[in-house]
Amino acid sequence: MRSSDIRRCFSALCLILVSSGSTAWATQPPIRVVVSFSILEDIVHEVGGSDVAVTSLIGRDANEHVFEPSPDQVRLLAQARLLVVNGLGLEGWVTRLIQSAQYRGPLVVASEGIEPIAATEGSTDPHAWQDPRNGIVYARNIMRALAGIDPEHAEAYQQRLRGYEAQFETLDQRVRERLGEIPPGKRRVITTHDAFAYYGKAYGVAFTAPEGLNTDSEPSAKTIAELIRQIRRDGIKALFLENISDPRLMETIARETGATLGPRLYSDALSVPDGPAPTYLRMIEYNTAALREGMLKN
Repeated sequence: MRSSDIRRCFSALCLILVSSGSTAWATQPPIRVVVSFSILEDIVHEVGGSDVAVTSLIGRDANEHVFEPSPDQVRLLAQARLLVVNGLGLEGWVTRLIQSAQYRGPLVVASEGIEPIAATEGSTDPHAWQDPRNGIVYARNIMRALAGIDPEHAEAYQQRLRGYEAQFETLDQRVRERLGEIPPGKRRVITTHDAFAYYGKAYGVAFTAPEGLNTDSEPSAKTIAELIRQIRRDGIKALFLENISDPRLMETIARETGATLGPRLYSDALSVPDGPAPTYLRMIEYNTAALREGMLKN
């Protein structure tokens, strides 16, 4: 074989090897991430993009306050490289799940660094995501964790985070403008359970709920009677169900007070993909529009 033929063959072989290596790199499987509930799932998806495959233990429109992991979810976590939870006492089952799955990977507490709100029951309010400025903290904690286990895509995670942060800032300003049109005296809302304290603190809205932080216990007859008297006395018309709650209690309160229930709010879970709150940002936008309309009736 002539030397020129040998060189051509060698060049062709090098191209094949380089192409094979590029293909192997391009088809690197995404990082398997397991999260506790759907809002975290959406944040991980926004920051991780196609570099992650994220699965939520608790589905959309589902109530995390009454969740118990199944054997299938134990196996799911055993195969994950990253586990993301909210923290602040929301996932009381997570230690048992980690032990059952013998999970040894990183655990990200998305709410780390957030100043929690103390609840009336003496515990901490876990619903920090209801303030979108806290959502930025969640996203930053998740980005750092992803970059730590997948440094090859760290710059991509950082770029997505920067774009996501800009969306949060725009949303926060839009919410302030919409609610700023409502007189302070009208900013009173009744919801099913106490899930909106962070939203209320951020935007100057007073929320009251017959149920406490959790939905797994029934409010007393005295609590309901006091709430009905307050609604009648203050002329509150902004009553809302939540997508994770049994509607019967709020329907009873509405009948007793003559108030009309507003559309369902999304508190602890996103809607299904074709619903009104399929993403975290859309959830805040949707809730704000519903709350604004209800409060204007007060």
